[in-house]
Amino acid sequence: MIPRYTNPAMGAIWSDQRRYETWLEVELAATDAMADAGVIPAAAAAELRARASFDIARIEEIEQVTQHDVIAFTTAVAEHAGPAARWLHFGLTSSDVLDTAQALQMRQACDLIVKDLAEALDAVRARAEEHRRTPMIGRTHGVHAEPMTLGVKLALWYAELQRDLDRVLRAREVISVGKISGAVGMFAHLDPAIEAKVCERLGLVPAPVSSQVIQRDRHAELLTALAITAASLEKFALEIRGLQKTEIGEVEEPFGKGQKGSSAMPHKRNPIGCEQITGLARLLRGNAHAALENIALWHERDISHSSVERVILPDSFIALDHMLRRFTRIVRGMVVYPDRMRENLQRSRGVVFSGTVLLELARRGISREQAYEWVQRNAMRAFHEQRDFKTLLLEDADLTKVLSRDEIEKAFDLNEHFRNVDAIFDRVFASVPAAV
Repeated sequence: MIPRYTNPAMGAIWSDQRRYETWLEVELAATDAMADAGVIPAAAAAELRARASFDIARIEEIEQVTQHDVIAFTTAVAEHAGPAARWLHFGLTSSDVLDTAQALQMRQACDLIVKDLAEALDAVRARAEEHRRTPMIGRTHGVHAEPMTLGVKLALWYAELQRDLDRVLRAREVISVGKISGAVGMFAHLDPAIEAKVCERLGLVPAPVSSQVIQRDRHAELLTALAITAASLEKFALEIRGLQKTEIGEVEEPFGKGQKGSSAMPHKRNPIGCEQITGLARLLRGNAHAALENIALWHERDISHSSVERVILPDSFIALDHMLRRFTRIVRGMVVYPDRMRENLQRSRGVVFSGTVLLELARRGISREQAYEWVQRNAMRAFHEQRDFKTLLLEDADLTKVLSRDEIEKAFDLNEHFRNVDAIFDRVFASVPAAV
């Protein structure tokens, strides 16, 4: 069942209607190619092109008897096509149609994912530029580390989304192959030239060699690319969720007018969009694992992959399309609290500048071990005594013999910490034109 959140354009690609339309597209491309080569009469190919059609209910009715979807399909089409139908599916095996048609569907679905990624990239870039120099605390192990900017955090997301886009584009190329090579890939009934013509008509590349099926390492690469993209979105969503915790309160996913957070607690504003993204990413990882399992088939082919792909391909594309569109809306509407960011940055009483003080001491000839001991003892006092770290440094005779007040003050200057922000942005966005 297609989920209610499905983008109609993506859902249409994986609908029964589109599946059978694509099968017919492959069948007719084959008859046209065979007519051009003199394998079947040109008049028959023209008649098929004019009259071939199908009714889904009739296909399903026939399949109840045949227990074979492609035979049910060709039988239903033949009922519309008349005598020329004897040339339909001529020299083909079912997987010639199924795998070639599925390549068309996957390619179309990839195109929508590429569009989604482009919109997500635009949204992230706009917010990164907006908050290029918005100070916040960077955290490692969940603990205050050193100051950074929200813009740099978002620039990192942008760079990862760009890699996701590159992966999807590579996978799109890998799966854009067709095959009309017969039951075990030997071209026993049709020459490779027919396959080449069919693929050319469909905008695909012929698989250099195939068994009865296109090899499933291609599909696994695609599903893995989709799963990695989903994992990136999960990573970003998890960060928003973490920063939205009441105790942190630095960003918040948008909360619409009239929206409700809890049936029991009217005050709740929960990051449900980010939580949904996190959950769906798990689904895509599982689907990628199933795609990897599909690579190994018995001999020239068994059918164990088919039932799996009927689930994992539409589900993965539909879910990722939704995740990307929801993530883009979250980023565009994300509420940022700069004052809270500064408050949290100052919460640790300045100890996050300890690394800079350490380096300043080392520059002036103090051994790293000695400098570390001096700085750490003051940092620990700041923690235990709840005192200002800079004040403690200025009271420490060992440090003040080496560093002047101005030098200690400079170590706490955010502008010094952020002096390379523009360089980072140039690296990330230099090759990408700014949005108009």
